[in-house]
Order: sequence, then C-alpha cells, then structure tokens
Amino acid sequence: MFAQVNSIGLFGMSTYPVSVEVSVDRGLPRCDIVGLPDMAVSESRERVRAAIKNSGFFFPASRVTINLSPADKRKEGSMYDLPISVALLLATGQLRQNPGNCALIGELSLNGEVRRVAGILPMVIHAKEQGMDAVFVPMENAAESCVVDGIDIYPVPDCKTLVDHLSGYRPLQKASREMFPMAQRQIGPALDFSDVKGQFMPKRALEIAAAGGHNVLMVGPPGSGKSMLAKRLPSILPDMTEEESMETTKIYSIAGLLSNEQSLITRRPFRAPHHTISAVGLSGGGRVPKPGELSLAHNGVLFLDELPEFPRISMEAMRQPIEDGVITITRVSGSLTYPCETMLVCAMNPCPCGYYGHPTRKCTCRGDAVSKYLSRVSGPLLDRIDLHVEVAPVDFEKLSDNSMSESSETIRARVNAAREIQRRRFAGTATSCNAKMTPAQTRAFCALDDASKALLERSFVVLGLSARAYDKILRIARTIADLDGSEHIQSAHMAEAVQYRALDQKLWHG
Repeated sequence: MFAQVNSIGLFGMSTYPVSVEVSVDRGLPRCDIVGLPDMAVSESRERVRAAIKNSGFFFPASRVTINLSPADKRKEGSMYDLPISVALLLATGQLRQNPGNCALIGELSLNGEVRRVAGILPMVIHAKEQGMDAVFVPMENAAESCVVDGIDIYPVPDCKTLVDHLSGYRPLQKASREMFPMAQRQIGPALDFSDVKGQFMPKRALEIAAAGGHNVLMVGPPGSGKSMLAKRLPSILPDMTEEESMETTKIYSIAGLLSNEQSLITRRPFRAPHHTISAVGLSGGGRVPKPGELSLAHNGVLFLDELPEFPRISMEAMRQPIEDGVITITRVSGSLTYPCETMLVCAMNPCPCGYYGHPTRKCTCRGDAVSKYLSRVSGPLLDRIDLHVEVAPVDFEKLSDNSMSESSETIRARVNAAREIQRRRFAGTATSCNAKMTPAQTRAFCALDDASKALLERSFVVLGLSARAYDKILRIARTIADLDGSEHIQSAHMAEAVQYRALDQKLWHG
C-alpha cells in the first residue's frame, strides 16, 4: 500500500517542495526513513508511532518505508511529523481522503498534539507561490501563517482533529487575520527623544544617520547618554514598508522568535547583544546556520555598546556584511545567505577609565593604556562607520531644565521627508538610501561646487582620509542636503559632514 502527501522543506531562507511518500509492505515490522533525513527527522518515526496510537489509530506491524523527496536535499527539523502521520494513515486505509493539493507542516507530541515549528512563514509563502490550495499548520503558528494572503490556512490542534476534517466529519475553521487582532497590532515606540536633555550634536548626528541609513559611532564618558540616545533611534526611523516588514518577519520566523503575540514585525528591530557574544552569535551559524544578530537587526538597528570590549574576531566578522548588506555562512551542509541591511550604532568610552578628555574629572589611565584601549577597534572597521560623534557630559543647567526637548515625532517627520527624496532619486534601482549608493550613483548625485570641493580637498589632506572615508563624507553631505531640502550640496552641508570624521583624527591619530 502506498500514499503520498505534500510538505515543504526549509534551508536557511530557501524553501522547496517535499513529497512525503509512505509504502507499507509485507515483512518484519520495521520503519525506515530515507531521503537524507537529519537526526530530528529520523526520530520522527518514534513520535509518529506514539502519536498515531494515542490518537486512537493503529501503527502497522509491517515493513514501513518513508521517503522524503527530493532525496538529494538534506531534510532538517521536526516539521515532517504531521505529513508522515497522514501519509501513513492513508497507506493503511485508516484515512481515505487525501489532502490533495495542500501542504502539511507540524511537529507531533506523543499524545498526538501538533506543536509549533520554526520557519512557518517562508514555507507558507512558498506554498502560495506553488499554487497550493491550503496549508495545514500548528495552532500556535496560525497567526504567523495568516500574514500571507491568497491561500487558505487551517490551524490543526491534534492529529485526530485533522483526520476528522479530512474525513468530512468535523471541518476545521479557516484562520484569518481578523482572528488574531492582538498579534497584528502595532505598538508605538515607548522611548522618545524628548527625554534627552542637551546633546544637540549627537541628536543631530542620529537624525542624519536615520535620514540616510548611515552607521554611527558615539564616543563619550560613562553617563553621558550614549545608550539612551541609541535606544531612541528606532523612534525616528521611517516606517517599515510592507516588503521590509515581510522580509524581517521571515528572518524571525526562521530563528523561531515569533509567537502568537507578534506574528508580523511592523517596527524596525533594535538588537543590542552583550559584548561577550561570539562571532557565530553575531554573524550566524550552527550546523545548519541560523540567523545571527546582524540578520535579526535587518531593516533596523544593531547597537554595540562598549565596542572595544567585543572580541576582535567578532568585530572583524562584521566588516564585509556591513558593507554588502548580506552575510554568507558556509558549513558542511551548504552555504546560506541571510540579508543584514542594518544600521550599525556603536558606543564606547574614550579610555579604560572613561574620563579621558573629561572637562571636570581626571583620567586615571596610565602609560599607553589609552592607545591600547583604542587600538582594540581596528582602522578598517572604523572606516566603515560613517559618522563619528563625541558625546560630551551634560551639565547641571541642562539636566535641571524642565522644558521639553524636540520630540521623536517631529524629528521623524524630517527624516521621512528626506527618505522620500531618496526614494524618488533611486526609483527603479536596488539602492534604498544614501548610505547604500554605488560609486556611480555617488558621482552622479554628489556633485560639488568649487567651495565644497576645496573644503573637502583640505579635509582629505589634513585628516588623512581614505578613499572609503571620502565617499562616505560625500554621502553624508548628500543626506544633510536632503534634510535641508536642497537639490545641490552646498559648502555648509560639506562642512557639517566633514566634522563627523574629525573625531577619528582626534582620538585614534592624536
């Protein structure tokens, strides 16, 4: 006896159709799973055996062969439990109605309950693209699955209920977005720039960063507000587009970080890993590589506090992904590519004790401790950070001032206006913002007048800038001009852009 049902495989962000085939033949009782299964898939036979028996059905005392096709692709995870059990019931005649052009996804508990799996969103999207009629998913994945329109979603609580549905005894209710209003809600940012006292220049730098998608490094003594500023950056970033929201949600789905309380990422992510994180945790990895913090911050902010405390190998692992916007991880199981279009925001003290250059407190670092501390951050990494800004301590007068500072909503309005200019400028291209301009686009959209060119030339010589820093200053100046509503880069825009590279010369080059 033979039966076949459809499922979907997942490898990184790539999906592919999987045909689950079951053959029940005469012979000594034995159950084999073939088709390059990993350990989780191989263990499926024991879960399926117990789930079928505890759901009121029988497991055949015969030779059972389960094939996961295509056989040349490695299958990973527990998502094949549900389709294997349905195919087995079909092959033994306990279920007579085949699901047909539908996909089944889910892990089984020993009592027959269907448990959630990671990566359900990209699999449902694949099912829709393949023209399938419906997808049967775990109840806990229902809200996440309903993000995809144009395909029927059936949440399955347990194996027995699915059999009753397929047999026509007790139909399952289709899931819809309206059934999960709390999971689709958009929570406004709780943190606001109006809470920040003083710090005009750092706030201005973060506004420029948000408007152009630039990376930022903040240097200042403890308690000056670096973390406070960074945590409020998402509140002034432009709203996510539908495409950005879906792509970010897919990454979180694959990482297993979604729940029924958050089925769709609608706010730009803010990730702040501790400085003890490994290179694998930051960039992603594992036997079958999972997304790291760089990818989890896709379309959002990756905040690295106490930058020099991060392991050197972790910092260096970010260099190419930050520039390319994607990260490729190679393992024995294959190579995976995850997107990581993220804004990198870093914060650090100017020395080990934190008070080098402080106006009122004396630095207690001895000898070459300051230079050793600063040298933990490599020049190539610094070169890839667009804006370097000094965060000075806030004096008592500003801290005690009860007047309200400019709100995030007001700043975000200017950021959105600048982003709209960029959207029109880069329409029809893959470029999303000024920070991602190609060299050809930089030449085309960052033309300078004589005064701006002379200022940049003097700065290039005095600050000893690299070719990469030269391009970054041009892009920053373009963003400042966009915030100013100016079609052309003027000398005032260039002067402001140059000062965001002066801190590099002051600290790292004396």
